[in-house]
Amino acid sequence: MTSPGTATVPGRSERGGRSLLFVLSGNMLLDSIEVSLVLVALPAIGADLGLGPWGVQWLMSGFALGFAVSLTLGPRTTARWGLRRVYLIAMLVFAAASLAGGLSTNMAVLVGSRVVKGACAALTAPAGLAMIGETFPSGPRQRRAVSVYSLFGASGFSLGLVLSGLLVADSWRWTFLFPVPVALALLVAGRRVIPDVEGAPPARPGLSLLRNGPLMRAVAGAGVLNGVYIGLLLLVTFTLSGGMGWRAWQVALALLPACLPLVISLPFAGRLVQRFGTSPLIAVGALLAFAAQALALARSGGGSYAADLLPSLLLVGASFVVSFAALNMRATQSVAPELRRAAVPLYQTGVQLGSVVMLPLVAALLAGPGGPRAALLATSVLGAAGVAVAVTGLRTRSGEAGA
Repeated sequence: MTSPGTATVPGRSERGGRSLLFVLSGNMLLDSIEVSLVLVALPAIGADLGLGPWGVQWLMSGFALGFAVSLTLGPRTTARWGLRRVYLIAMLVFAAASLAGGLSTNMAVLVGSRVVKGACAALTAPAGLAMIGETFPSGPRQRRAVSVYSLFGASGFSLGLVLSGLLVADSWRWTFLFPVPVALALLVAGRRVIPDVEGAPPARPGLSLLRNGPLMRAVAGAGVLNGVYIGLLLLVTFTLSGGMGWRAWQVALALLPACLPLVISLPFAGRLVQRFGTSPLIAVGALLAFAAQALALARSGGGSYAADLLPSLLLVGASFVVSFAALNMRATQSVAPELRRAAVPLYQTGVQLGSVVMLPLVAALLAGPGGPRAALLATSVLGAAGVAVAVTGLRTRSGEAGA
């Protein structure tokens, strides 16, 4: 998994490798927490600042936008300035932006801080994965390191929900301030253990990646999956906090069925893909995501969490269990090794664009005359498009083993 044009870091002991992996995984955990930390706090922020769903959703979509815009710049930035320098500067800016957001009452500053943090996360996450590839030799040690790194990332979303529910009980500002000491601690630890290595710039693929059908289907499928997922969570958050009067910690616990299954199943994802192949799993995942939206649409207005919302949350959680690893593997396996350093940011950008598109749309429809039904209709239509893309890929790959 060592990227072409990069050199393995020499002379690192196994203990030093574990320390580095701990820091990198901790940062991945923080990035994932940041995605969900503000979600449960949105109703409280809106009430305090006099904003509806449309206004406060920019705190979520702003982070995704900063992430998406900066992803394609990451490989060349680290190639020019070095992984260590980029990583440490990004962590410092991340902490400063968190502090600025936590101390401000200006919505523009709050959104701006989230955009900046998204951009920092887009630099640190790929840099962390690159450092793992350059530090751990290919084989079992590297696979274990990537598994740990991925597990921390998957766990972060669930942990962020729980933390948000607890922090909002005192003040929503803590959801902005909480990352400050964590980021600074990772910065101090990172200065001690992160190696000073240079990365080679990624190959210039031109239009070849955009013409790669399997890759672009993975990009579209992942973007749709993320869009309908985050759109449903936003809708459920405002339904429970506004329509049903639930407290923040109750909302946080209510959302866990949509993300905990992925955390539990991630260690077994490789076996699942090995047995069934990527294309069938992507198709089943898309179908489950569409079913989640359609069921929520059919049950909208019922007023019961257990009967009307929980089944859809379980279904959308199952869609990630089935297709998350398969989509990631399809994106990397569909291109030549020398193009992967360019393909992965393109794929991750597609994932983030799903949130950038769906969060404002769902929020606008929630605030409109159609309310939740209109928002669920939009996510259902997008989910149906995801099924169509996945089925196309299934037909295309039907004659290939392990597709």
